[in-house]
Amino acid sequence: MNAMITKEKQRNQVKSKFYYIFWGVATTSVVLGQLYVGTGYRGFARSLNRILDTIQLEVGQTYNNERFY
Repeated sequence: MNAMITKEKQRNQVKSKFYYIFWGVATTSVVLGQLYVGTGYRGFARSLNRILDTIQLEVGQTYNNERFY
């Protein structure tokens, strides 16, 4: 009876080659997807900062009701 328990426990721990390939590919695709999104976000932030740096706001200037049109 002891030999049967050991044999069943061993049998449940054996994983197929497909199991490791599947989880390896899934993990790799998630990591690469995160890197892709991160680099895209970094590029977007740089271009947005470049656009916002070119805009100059004049705050606190006095306005004397003159119209320039």
